[in-house]
Amino acid sequence: MSELLFADDETIAPPRRNGELVFESPWQSRVFGVAAALRERGLFTWDEFRVELIAAIADGEPEHEPYYASWQRALERLLAAKGACSASALDARERALEARPAGHDHR
Repeated sequence: MSELLFADDETIAPPRRNGELVFESPWQSRVFGVAAALRERGLFTWDEFRVELIAAIADGEPEHEPYYASWQRALERLLAAKGACSASALDARERALEARPAGHDHR
């Protein structure tokens, strides 16, 4: 697995195959994209995200959950810490998304 080098010279190593990012489902690519977009807007640095990601991986069960579950947890924590979105707002949005009919995401 090669490393992904970001603009501020911090490295994070998401799963790759043949040099390409690997996503097992659409939500994983979305959470990656949201984090990248918010970083580009200056909400946080990759170093700040990396610290949260390391903590999220340590808190999770890596052998039982996808890598991007830790990525999502890190992003949610960072958004709450930065005051960009409260944990309760994130929970409400998650419940609303879970309530959508099957196939809504056009998988």
